[in-house]
Amino acid sequence: MKTNKSYTKRLKITKNGKLIGKKPGFNHYNAKQSRTKQLAGRKGKEFTISVKAKSHLLPFN
Repeated sequence: MKTNKSYTKRLKITKNGKLIGKKPGFNHYNAKQSRTKQLAGRKGKEFTISVKAKSHLLPFN
C-alpha cells in the first residue's frame, strides 16, 4: 500500500497523531481583508478524519 503524496503535502501530522491543515478560503484575493483576517489564514486548523480513511491514505504515518 502506498501513501497518498498529494494528501500528505496538504497536512502536517503532530507528534501525538493529530492532523493539522490550512484553513480553507485563503489562497488568493486577500488584499482587501483586514490584517487580522489575513494572518488568521496562516494558522492551521485541526483536521478530523475517520480511522479507515486515515489508514487508507496515510498507511505509514
